[in-house]
Amino acid sequence: MNFELASRLTSSLNTDFQAFLPELVLCVSIVLMLLLRLIPRFDKLHMGWVALTFSIGICVLSCMQWKVNVFPDGPPMNNPSQTVTTFGGMLVFDNFTIFIKIFLYAFLTLVIVLTLMTGIPDKEDSADFYCLLFGSTLGMVIMASSNHLLMVFIGIEMASLPSYALAGFLKGRRQSSEAALKYVVYGGGASGVMLYGISFIAGHKDIGTGLLPEVVNQVGHHLGDPLILMGLLFILVGIGFKLATVPFHFWCPDVFEGASAEVGAFLSVASKGAALALLTRIIMGLGGLSEFGNAAHWGPVADYFVPVLSILAVATTTFGNLAAYGQTNLKRLLAYSTIAHAGFMVMALATMTRDGASAMLFYLGVYLFMNLGAFAVVAFMRNLTGQEDLSYYRGFVYRSPVLVIMLAIFLLSLLGIPPLGGFAAKFQVFAVLFDSGKMYEAHNKPGLAWTMYAVLVAGGINTVISLFYYVKVLKVMCLEKTLEEVEDRPIEEKPAPIAARLFTAAIAGAVLGLGLFWTPLYDASSADQALKSFRPVPAAEPKAAPVANAKEGAR
Repeated sequence: MNFELASRLTSSLNTDFQAFLPELVLCVSIVLMLLLRLIPRFDKLHMGWVALTFSIGICVLSCMQWKVNVFPDGPPMNNPSQTVTTFGGMLVFDNFTIFIKIFLYAFLTLVIVLTLMTGIPDKEDSADFYCLLFGSTLGMVIMASSNHLLMVFIGIEMASLPSYALAGFLKGRRQSSEAALKYVVYGGGASGVMLYGISFIAGHKDIGTGLLPEVVNQVGHHLGDPLILMGLLFILVGIGFKLATVPFHFWCPDVFEGASAEVGAFLSVASKGAALALLTRIIMGLGGLSEFGNAAHWGPVADYFVPVLSILAVATTTFGNLAAYGQTNLKRLLAYSTIAHAGFMVMALATMTRDGASAMLFYLGVYLFMNLGAFAVVAFMRNLTGQEDLSYYRGFVYRSPVLVIMLAIFLLSLLGIPPLGGFAAKFQVFAVLFDSGKMYEAHNKPGLAWTMYAVLVAGGINTVISLFYYVKVLKVMCLEKTLEEVEDRPIEEKPAPIAARLFTAAIAGAVLGLGLFWTPLYDASSADQALKSFRPVPAAEPKAAPVANAKEGAR
């Protein structure tokens, strides 16, 4: 009997480690970078190259998991197309998890390349910087793959704590230290509120567990309970903090302005991706498991959550766009732009359908390139001028035309101008809002249908509003006189380094390519691939029989 139990545990560990292999390599790389600087021969080595090597390898491992899991030639984990729980049911391994892992690791690799070209961090601080970067990414992966409320909290904390240090990494800069302090205060408060909400949910007499499949099933049957609603609200506070949705956005502009542009790029994309993945897993578990035209089993779930998510999305997008208009600091402007785009992605999730989740994933894939590109241009221009305020970039097109052209591509893509990738992303969101409105009409839910149409109109209006501040940046750089001309001095041309031009051109090429060729990313993010096995999963413990019933009920 003992041998049988040991055999089962060993077999389970093999499966767990196989699913968790990229994260294990990530942990090894963190330890290795810390140990290498203790060796005299390697203490002067810039750890960016070590970090880049490991990040490429980790990304390749995740891509191999995607290929095997989505297009299986054989059963690597006995059931390749199904959801697999790992580590006693605390984490879940499915197509959605792999998609987010590839997204995060690919973005991590691009950020490391950017930091190597901009010189932040220097050799002395490189080990600390990249360990923090890797540690935060590990927390975000855990957020995206959490199958238990405890792991949700641990993942958010693992992602947040290194981010606090990264925000204040610029030594000797008062604004950076102030940004880190604000980030810590807001983050600590959000974490406390979220933990309080988890205690409400897990300690409820009708739930009594932290496993997400059981929690979302029971929540769907007890939505009228004020303790359940309060617990959900408090949990959404923690997710909203990472996502920087209104009214949990206060930290975002100050942190982005005080931190380096490289850190701002990382927080603006990776943090949003992990938070959206976690929010998607909760929403889809609550009731968004059906295709269009099959909403009979939803019950009151959609009646509660569609209006809440819709209001949250519209308020976030509108506030982000309106606040961005008056900004003169480029990083602060992009921070409010980030808030607005988080609202657009929540709009897709507000439909509570698998097609809505697919549209969000497509948007997230495009957002990676266009937002990273915008922050990269800001970082390169900062290296040329030492400034980040828009007033210092008057007539900048005459000094570095390539950078201004690349920035124009990224900003117009964020705006949603065809044929760039941003247009394809917004088109996906608007299309799914319209289709979900039709679906709710067909199922005799006129209130939810008009909610979807209202969100669609709000999204279109906000796209027009964003035109003004994106074009304002290009106007200052292209049409206004240079500072040298205003001050009656000769124009000093400072072309960007070749590496900077190549990097931004490659990112701009990806933005244009995603606008012209939707199919690969669209197929990968579709319900047939990324969301193929996305459903409440059974608990790993064999004695937890109610989980299977919960799973069938959710179907």
